[in-house]
Amino acid sequence: MKTVIIDTGCANLSSVRYAIERLGYEVTVSRDPEVVLAADKLLLPGVGTAKEAMKNLHERGLIELIDQLHQPVLGICLGMQMLVKHSDEGDVDCLGKVDANCVHLEGGEGIRLPHMGWNQITPMPEHPLFKDIPEGSFFYFVHSYAVPVGEYTLATCQHGQAFSAAIGQENFFGVQFHPERSGAAGAQLLKNFLEL
Repeated sequence: MKTVIIDTGCANLSSVRYAIERLGYEVTVSRDPEVVLAADKLLLPGVGTAKEAMKNLHERGLIELIDQLHQPVLGICLGMQMLVKHSDEGDVDCLGKVDANCVHLEGGEGIRLPHMGWNQITPMPEHPLFKDIPEGSFFYFVHSYAVPVGEYTLATCQHGQAFSAAIGQENFFGVQFHPERSGAAGAQLLKNFLEL
């Protein structure tokens, strides 16, 4: 099985790569169209702002490449937010692979932003991405923008309001948390994705 992390030029590529290697899988980091298109599974990590990330994808010719993908793709953190139609962060159009938008989380009394640290998720029952991950498992989050809950939602989380902790549409999946920083539950989620 060929697993490829799409080289978006962002900073957390190596931590995602190590997390996959720890599971015993070989993984390549690449933006070469031949390598990407030949992969069985693809990961799309992202850190920073949506506007900057979309600019990076555009400059690297990755938007057209991502449009051609038919294999399972997992967006991580900002990588998940890039899968939607539009982000309020920088008022930027995104990849449009999931029929949703990304909006600013609401702060308030006792609700600090960014939402940073460990929080519990509620996965949709029976979804293979959350196989052997108990409801109420903790994952590690760092974000101020989120995708509202909708029919594409695969797991929810609560921080002042409910938001999508995971989304999916066709072959595109996304997680708002960092599985590579989320201990055993995060490792299990990566394993589940690689075995989809």
